[in-house]
Amino acid sequence: MKKIVLLLVGIAFVLTGCDPNDSPFSPDGPDEQPNASNLKDPALAWSSDSFEATIGAGNTFPTLSNTFGVSVRYESSQPEVATINESGVITLVACGSTLIQASSDADEKYSASSDSYLLTVISSPGSDPDDESLSFSSTGDPSSDDDISNTTFSGRITITFSENGDASVQGDSYGYVSVDGNKVTVNNTGGEVLIYELKGTTSNGFIKVYGIKKQAIVLNGVSITNPDGAALNNQNKKRTFIVVKGSNTLSDSASASYTAEGEEDLKAVLFSEAQLIFSGNGLLTVNALNNQGKSGIASDDYIRLMDKPTIKINAGGSAGHGFKGKDYVQLSNGSLVVSTAAALKKGISSDDYVLVEGGTHMVTVSGGVAYDDEDAEYSGTAGVKADNYFAMTGGSLTIKNTGDGGKGINAGSYDFDAENHTVSDSYISGGSLTITTTGRESYDVSAKGIKIGWVTKSGSGDHAKVTGNAGKLTISGGTVIVNSTGGEGLEVKGDLTFDGGETYVSSTGDDAINCQGDLTVNNGYVYAFSSQNDAMDSNGNTKLNGGFVMAICTRGNPEVAIDANSEEGKKLYINNGATLVAYGGLESGYSASQSVYSMSGSAGSWNALYNGKSFIAAFKAPASISSYIVSAPALSCGYKGVIISGEGRCNGTWATDGISGGSSVTLSDYNGGNGGPGGGPGGGGPGGRP
Repeated sequence: MKKIVLLLVGIAFVLTGCDPNDSPFSPDGPDEQPNASNLKDPALAWSSDSFEATIGAGNTFPTLSNTFGVSVRYESSQPEVATINESGVITLVACGSTLIQASSDADEKYSASSDSYLLTVISSPGSDPDDESLSFSSTGDPSSDDDISNTTFSGRITITFSENGDASVQGDSYGYVSVDGNKVTVNNTGGEVLIYELKGTTSNGFIKVYGIKKQAIVLNGVSITNPDGAALNNQNKKRTFIVVKGSNTLSDSASASYTAEGEEDLKAVLFSEAQLIFSGNGLLTVNALNNQGKSGIASDDYIRLMDKPTIKINAGGSAGHGFKGKDYVQLSNGSLVVSTAAALKKGISSDDYVLVEGGTHMVTVSGGVAYDDEDAEYSGTAGVKADNYFAMTGGSLTIKNTGDGGKGINAGSYDFDAENHTVSDSYISGGSLTITTTGRESYDVSAKGIKIGWVTKSGSGDHAKVTGNAGKLTISGGTVIVNSTGGEGLEVKGDLTFDGGETYVSSTGDDAINCQGDLTVNNGYVYAFSSQNDAMDSNGNTKLNGGFVMAICTRGNPEVAIDANSEEGKKLYINNGATLVAYGGLESGYSASQSVYSMSGSAGSWNALYNGKSFIAAFKAPASISSYIVSAPALSCGYKGVIISGEGRCNGTWATDGISGGSSVTLSDYNGGNGGPGGGPGGGGPGGRP
């Protein structure tokens, strides 16, 4: 029955077609591509999510599972760290971290597939001679005081921990270091700007540092476990540089009590009262095993990651946050790999903002919802929590949250707004952001891929009235991929604006994209898919001014592909310059300044829009969907079953060049609101043509 309806749609209300004489394609081009619903998933998978390799050692790298033997393409995100050839052979180049990715293209039998792992490269123990210099190379921002090269140090003290005896000290002509077994305290009362270099191993020790001037702590192959609390406790309130060399480990224990001395804070395995600036090119692993809610790394000031270190944090089921900077967190380079398991806790947390500028970072969160005594409410976890705003200008950030009520990114809180009378706008202008959330709603705490801002309401359900809201998001560059199975993919409590970049959002639990204010697309590529609610939903106006938008809603009436708050006089506007592909209907009463059509195409394949002379764009249709609502400047007809060169843009859903083949299809007038052609199951409703 469905096929009959689609056939009628294809021949009814014909407005325009393509002249075969104008077609730039070979008549021998294929008419159809394979239906994606019939393709096998090769499920490429590496044997590990991360791996540490040592230069000059015999490394056994993770192996790739490729059950069906598909053709694989390999890539290293940082070839200056390690390369991988067409056969999958890795060559280590320099210390640092890189994402190793394996991917395969779709063909007549298999769907596309990809997987990656984080490779960290460190130097061989003892391969670097002891550096007795009192100066450091630039860490990437020479105009900033955070660059260690701008600091002049007056001395170096080396502390070597021992499993079989007391820690030893060299270079302490000042008399600042006291040793009790492997419990080391530094009390710099003279004000010299010093370097403290840590080496050796202890399973029952710590280092605590006091001082009144900025300092550097060099971790050079040190392993410290403190069964009672913090392994590294910095009570100096001046800027502290942490230089990571070789492989290092800091740990507490499940029995750690974190008993405070006086009014001193003890918040983490590595805790600092001052700014923490990480640099170097080694590996630091921090294990928070405690049952006291203490974090892996925390500062009562800000934390910045520079240069090429890799920081790995494992926070257990009763521990605290992974990586917390009170003032802000700034990831300028290097790699931060965080895993947290406790309810309520966050992978990366800040009382102000989180900024990602560069580097390769991964956050995994598995904790669920619990009652937060401080806020007197139930709360969930987040990969990144910023009480003010989240920003990304470069680098790579991958977040996976499997906890119920868990969020990938949660930025902009009511409490911050109430205290500061504003929440700054969040923005993404570059980099690669990938978020997966698989949890469900729990204790009225919903799981979301990205949540920006806050909202207050009076009443409940559909009749609730908004009494206040704040928090905006602008995406102007970079790549954003969000997959949420239990809640909204991207939710913004203020205005949401797309000025560029590539944004792919899929939700099987709620709206794919939702905002409380106006939703505006000026440029860029946007893909929104929802099998439960609207694909794109705004409580204000929805304005498509430009760019390329694909919105897919498969649930049917009353949900639609693109919604606006028409109940309160708002509208969906399709303006000149926008390229639109939709399935599931449009908001009734929409306004369009360019023609809107229905088009039949090939399910699970590439289809295209044509202006009579050249292709406008090609779009990858989801499996089992073969009728669409389309609109584009000077659109004259469609093409089905086209071929594109390369992988496409916006997670393989859009292409604007390298389009060929296929066969032309005519367009028919779209006259539905949340029904009609492309309206999906259960359509109907008044027409929406202007």
